[in-house]
Amino acid sequence: MSITETAHTTAEKTGARTDEAANLITGARERINTLDDRIIGLIQERMAVSAVIQEARISSGGRRVNLAREMEVLSHYRDALGKPGTALAMTMLELCRGRI
Repeated sequence: MSITETAHTTAEKTGARTDEAANLITGARERINTLDDRIIGLIQERMAVSAVIQEARISSGGRRVNLAREMEVLSHYRDALGKPGTALAMTMLELCRGRI
């Protein structure tokens, strides 16, 4: 592959028009991938902790879901991230519900 073909491929992958920008984007994307892996790991950990809570609640005669607590979580995410935070929290709560 020639230098022109490599640069063209890099530009296609990053949308950049210069090598400097392509390199910056490539490095930043690697960092994002690392962050995404950490976020996924944290969500999986949260799911496990949530399952422990649900099991304790159910075995004590309670309900699996505590709606008041879910509203606190939604409010926390909305306050920190705005309206999209609410959607993110809803997805996370959905992932954490009913896993036992």
